[in-house]
Formats: sequence, C-alpha cells, structure tokens
Amino acid sequence: MRLAAFRPYGDAAGRNHVGLVIGVGADARVHAFPSGTGMVELLAADPRVRDAEADAAAATDGLPLGEVALLPPVYPVAMRDFITFEAHIEGVSRGMQGLSAVPAEWYEAPSFLFMAPHAVQGPYQDVAMPPDTARLDFELELGAVICRDVRNATVEEATSAIGGYLVMNDWSARDVQSREMKLGLGPSKGKDFATTIGPWVVTPDELDRFRNDEGLIDVAMTVSVNGKQVGADRSGAMSWTFEEMISYASRASWVKAGEILASGTCSTGALAETWGRTGTLLPAPLQVGDVVEMVVEGVGVIRNRIVAGTEAVPPVPAARRRLRQEV
Repeated sequence: MRLAAFRPYGDAAGRNHVGLVIGVGADARVHAFPSGTGMVELLAADPRVRDAEADAAAATDGLPLGEVALLPPVYPVAMRDFITFEAHIEGVSRGMQGLSAVPAEWYEAPSFLFMAPHAVQGPYQDVAMPPDTARLDFELELGAVICRDVRNATVEEATSAIGGYLVMNDWSARDVQSREMKLGLGPSKGKDFATTIGPWVVTPDELDRFRNDEGLIDVAMTVSVNGKQVGADRSGAMSWTFEEMISYASRASWVKAGEILASGTCSTGALAETWGRTGTLLPAPLQVGDVVEMVVEGVGVIRNRIVAGTEAVPPVPAARRRLRQEV
C-alpha cells in the first residue's frame, strides 16, 4: 500500500493527516486514517491490523490528490546516506577527489554519512537556491523508512525493521561540498539545506515482485531536468541490499524507528558524476527556475522547482591565524 502524509488546502498549518493513496493519475485519491495516526507506528503495525485500518480508510470518500498538499511522509529522527552504487562513486571520485579508481576501502563495508533530518521537504515543494554555491546538483536515491529499533541486527533480522520505501533527492552544493571534503570531514553545509522525500511510503510487500536473485529490489530510476532525461539506472545495481545496510549500521549501535536510510546516488543520478567523467560542467549546474523530476518504478514521482533564496544569511567567519612556535 501507499501511505502519504498530507494537509488539505485551506487547512491550518499543523493539521496534518496520514492517508491511504488509491488510484493513479487524475483518479488518485487519499483516504485519511483516524486523527492521531502516526506514519511510523502504522508501518510497524501487524500487517493484518494495518490492512483492517486501511480497509476502513478506503471506505471513506477521500480527497483528490489535487486538493491536498503532500508533505514529507516522515519527519525522520535521523538520516543516513549510503554510497552503494559503484559506478557513481567511481565518477564522483574522479571529479571531487582526483582519484582514477574506486577507493579499495569502499568495497569493505557499506559506508554512510549522517544527514540533516530537519532539512526534509515535501515531494512537490519549491527548493530555495542555497547561498555560496554556483554548482547546485541533485542526487537520485531510494530510501527506506525504519519502523522499529534494532541493534546488532543480522541481515535476516533487519528485514522486519523496514517499514517501506520512498524516493529521495539529496540536493548538493558541489563547490561547498568539495571544499569541506578536503578536510576529511565529509559534506555538511554542502548538503544541509534541503532533502526532498516522497511522494509517499510504499510498503515492502508492494515491491516484492521486483526482488532479484541477489535479494535486491530492482526497479528503474530516472531523473529529468526541465523535461529532459539526464540520468537513468536500476536499483538492482546496488552493491548492498537495504537489509545489509541496516545490519552494518546497527553494529554496536542503534538504528531507531523513524530513521531514513538511503541507497546513495544511482549511476548518472547526479550531475557531478558526469562532470567528473568529462572534466566539464556539462550539463550545467542547476539554476533558478529549473524543475527536477525523479521517478522510481513502483514507488512514485517527486518534482521540485528551484527558486531564488530569500533568507538573509550571516557572513562566514574566517579562522584566526595563529603563530606556531617550534618546540
């Protein structure tokens, strides 16, 4: 089933609902669950209980999707972004780190970085151009919503922690990111301004038919800018399953209900990968007015327009240079 967070147009901010999405295209409607229903709790419920609640919601009239604002399906307690697509890491490593091959360390474990959970935005929300960048980029990813706490989970145990899947765009200011990564800290201000997720959460049973022999969900992933496709891959090209990613993340640590774990960018799912391979800034970095659309087969579509930033930001404080004495 597809489960969305929404607010009818005209309702006050904060009056958000969780609903069941039925139908496609112009015929799609969202049917609200009872007030107070939480997305993560619903995903964690016994499937028989959830099915009964969904049947009750489906019996209501529902609202056309055109009459509601789709919100981020989850406001995550934490977010971890993995790098599981070998071709992407190879291309980006060339451009941002000057490497001619994938680092050997990448093959040893499904590495990840922590993201800014407060930066999530809805699937069709405008995204403001962040300050200090001339190289705004997108990243096409598949994300999993965690619905129960796990620690030291085996791959088999990790399966029950996955509540569902969604589409993610991990927006990136590549010039800012490049400066930060020279310090060995990973990106921070290069990625903390916006992360689009949605349009809803698709429960795992809906994607079982896409599982391949390696246990990977194998669905088509595409990204377009202003109606022109600029990237495409399949999630079956991931080098680790989500269950393996969760198991690794939970080693001597908690992975908590309400987290989102993301696949990392698929091959050609970001402009920086092409820049790294060609040594040029073509296609050009994103500009105000550009519309980025991402489609993941069996999951959904997210679409965002870049708009001018309106916030007044403080200046960047430079370091105090200290004289160093020889010992």
